[in-house]
Amino acid sequence: MNTIERALMHALFTHLHHNIDRAVDFAAFGELNRMVSRSWPGALVVGPGDDAAVVRVPGWEGYLVAKQESHCSPCVPRPYDAAATGAGGAMRDITAMGGRPLFLMDFIGTRPLEEEVLVGPCGFAGKCTCGKCRTMTSQERLNLMVRGIRDMCEAMEVFVIGGGLSTSFSDIVPAVVVAVIGKLVTEAPLTKPAKAAGDRIILIGETADDGNDTLYRAGLVREMRPARALFEQERTTLEATLAAFEVGGIHACSDLGAAGIGAGICESARYGGLGARVDLSAVPVSVGGLTAEEILICETQARMVLQVAPDKADEMMSAIRSRNGVAAIVGEINDDDKEVFEYDGQVIASIPNKPSAEMLESLTQR
Repeated sequence: MNTIERALMHALFTHLHHNIDRAVDFAAFGELNRMVSRSWPGALVVGPGDDAAVVRVPGWEGYLVAKQESHCSPCVPRPYDAAATGAGGAMRDITAMGGRPLFLMDFIGTRPLEEEVLVGPCGFAGKCTCGKCRTMTSQERLNLMVRGIRDMCEAMEVFVIGGGLSTSFSDIVPAVVVAVIGKLVTEAPLTKPAKAAGDRIILIGETADDGNDTLYRAGLVREMRPARALFEQERTTLEATLAAFEVGGIHACSDLGAAGIGAGICESARYGGLGARVDLSAVPVSVGGLTAEEILICETQARMVLQVAPDKADEMMSAIRSRNGVAAIVGEINDDDKEVFEYDGQVIASIPNKPSAEMLESLTQR
């Protein structure tokens, strides 16, 4: 297991972001939902476990899609970008299910407004040693976070319809949580699991070197660089993805958030009981000098990944480009039991769907 494999496998199989069921009793929610379904049969279409929930309101036509997401820790070094990317990520989760985001609610919890907070790379330490940080009031930081959410909603033409605020927090990390509601525009939800060997993998959007949390935790980079908000690109990716929906033939769809391309493709293939092979050198990039590891695992925003029937791939690429989308066919789903990522013909990482007990145990050792 090389370093990048270890980093990606730690994110997929150990870190709570991808393993929430280890901390939350989803079985209890499942039982509750089954009970409520007796009163409202057919109302819950897709529940906890996918990119977003899909529901049908009794008596209404069509489906609603809903997602809640937090971006708390990144608000310490970059409050404006982190709040905006939290909103943008939740909107992409709506799109990943086949929906268009329409409404947003947010909750922010922070220290009393008159207290001072340290914003920048040293924010977690509480004392600046890099010379890049800024001391401001909690009110000033709150203003940045609210503006980030507002600006993302403007870019995506999403209503802000409400939310909440608490100034009783005492922690260094503020709470920034958004909930987004949209309307399903595809005939049926586009669930995360891969569906068919041979499907082409299309990546929409460009990859950069920001959003490197997983690389930072793995010790591959010295400075954590939270993802930057990409307002124009988010809107272009949304419209390009909606154009792809019109073509049909999409079997699975995901946005690229935590652990980037690696997590998006590995989770989908594993959940579908399939494998994948990906050519990282085919991935569109927006900056030069990226390593294969950065391309694999960085968390740059404004990206979606589609799994498409082979006979629809060229037509879908044309549809995406008709809306100015940047896209490439980067690989395909296969019937293997692992996901293989290559760069210029060299294998960069091979991630098994079912790691051995020894491999899993080694992920918790330093």
